[in-house]
Amino acid sequence: MTTLVTGGAGFVGSHLCERLLAENHEVISLDCYDDFYDPATKRDNLAQCREHARFQEVDGDIRDGSILAALPDVETVVHLAARAGVRPSIQNPVLYNDVNVGGALSLLEFARERGLRRFIFTSSSSVYGNNKVVPFSENHSVDHPISPYAASKKAGELLCHTYHHLYGIGMLCLRLFTVYGPRQRPDLAIHKFAHLMQSGEPIPMFGDGSTERDYTFVDDTLQGLLGAIRFLDQNPDAFEIVNLGESRTVSLTQMIDTLARTLGVTPQIERLPMQAGDVVRTYADITKARYLFGYDPHTEFEKGVKRFLEWLNDHPS
Repeated sequence: MTTLVTGGAGFVGSHLCERLLAENHEVISLDCYDDFYDPATKRDNLAQCREHARFQEVDGDIRDGSILAALPDVETVVHLAARAGVRPSIQNPVLYNDVNVGGALSLLEFARERGLRRFIFTSSSSVYGNNKVVPFSENHSVDHPISPYAASKKAGELLCHTYHHLYGIGMLCLRLFTVYGPRQRPDLAIHKFAHLMQSGEPIPMFGDGSTERDYTFVDDTLQGLLGAIRFLDQNPDAFEIVNLGESRTVSLTQMIDTLARTLGVTPQIERLPMQAGDVVRTYADITKARYLFGYDPHTEFEKGVKRFLEWLNDHPS
């Protein structure tokens, strides 16, 4: 099977490319290497993949129809590419709409034109907004996003349903919950805070520290992604929206304490007001993922943090 992974040089995408190659897939990574963070870091992420004869790397934008038209035949699309981050989306909503919604539409058109039957779209826990019912179930309303990023992910899910309905493309929309681990983007809290603690700089803590996130170790997210690919192989007519989280919450205060304890430092805290677009908590109900493809996350937060810091020590830049 040949699998196209958009955003293949990113945090989750590069790990997925490696796993697919290990399972004997032909893999095409499509990434535009934008400057959201250092493109050299993303290129380094694919170093192991380049050693495989079954790997092809394409440098290009998902919105560029000529790039998509030139791609070889593929059987499955895993669409990970997106402009990421809640706060940056508030500063530049037009760009986020263009990339996240327009880019998703370009790829869905690519799938329609090629007659593909398997398409996986990575959505986000942010679509739940400040849902007061926890844990978050796929049956809950997601009609009240509180950031342009969240709205763009909800729009992507709606487009996926439309293309499934009109053209019979098998679709899974996977709502990812705060993925962390080796290669995590440097702007995300665990990575950013670890660097600040190591350099003795203050940690910006937005709010009183009680906000909660369902931190999901990257290996567990990958287990879900691979399970989703196998599910679509067996159910090519399916359309499902599925949570991929750890189904455990960690408060901001607990996250900072865990990092500090593991690093053996005393953190300096800079207390700041809550930021626009930030949700109070994320917390995944993963019953559906367990039922559909045996999803079974099991990485405890402290163990995951330790594995991330071991990687960070080997990649100090």
